[in-house]
Amino acid sequence: MKIIYRNPGVEYSINSIMSFQRDDSSEYWSDSLFYFYPQIDKEVFQNLSSESKKEYMAEKLTSLYENLRNDIDDKLEKYQGHFDKHSNQINEALSEAFEINGGALFNDLVANVSLNPVSPRFLQEHYFEVFYLNSEKGALGVSLHEVIHYFWFYVWNREYGDGYEEYEEPSLKWILSEMVVESIMSDKRLCSINPYYPREQGGCVYSYFQDMEIKGRNILDTLRDLYDNNSIVQFMQKSHEYCIANEKCIREHILNWSK
Repeated sequence: MKIIYRNPGVEYSINSIMSFQRDDSSEYWSDSLFYFYPQIDKEVFQNLSSESKKEYMAEKLTSLYENLRNDIDDKLEKYQGHFDKHSNQINEALSEAFEINGGALFNDLVANVSLNPVSPRFLQEHYFEVFYLNSEKGALGVSLHEVIHYFWFYVWNREYGDGYEEYEEPSLKWILSEMVVESIMSDKRLCSINPYYPREQGGCVYSYFQDMEIKGRNILDTLRDLYDNNSIVQFMQKSHEYCIANEKCIREHILNWSK
């Protein structure tokens, strides 16, 4: 597995940001824009038409990007160097976790360094995003999270043969894939180089999972027990069955937390 960090330019960033500013977007995703870019007036922005929103966004961010371009390009080198320094231990850890030869997979992954505070991943296209304000350590932490998704769904798809469209929000398979990152990240070769691990450091999974309890027990702790005591395929099966049995509670918690 290899990652190439690149600067995709301002138009890419604007399009990426806009994909989280739809009328049906959760504030959990959309509001980070206004936190990191106070020059974008939330009330003004939300009262515009879709076409005008994009124009407004371009007006506010294009000049900012031009001032940041050299800094972003400098970060590419730092991100790349820090990842390359640790790539062997990452591949070893993921190979063991997923019981495959990780070094032979995903050698074409691209990390687009973007102005978007949200970091989406595109499984079939083999690219994901990293917010430009990350340090090289933070960029590696984000990259580890995203790379785990690629490995998870590679093994999952090989086992179950379902469609990649089932791996996206809001499906239960997507929810599970986001939660299991913490269990897999617990390997010392991974957590030692991730500044967002453990939960006390901010966590390497979404905040609404970190305080989620099912029958009085934190769901991440339950998943960790399943991970520690099963093969990866058994873990996938048992954790998915657990989520199906508790889907109503899981979805209610996410909905209430995100309001």
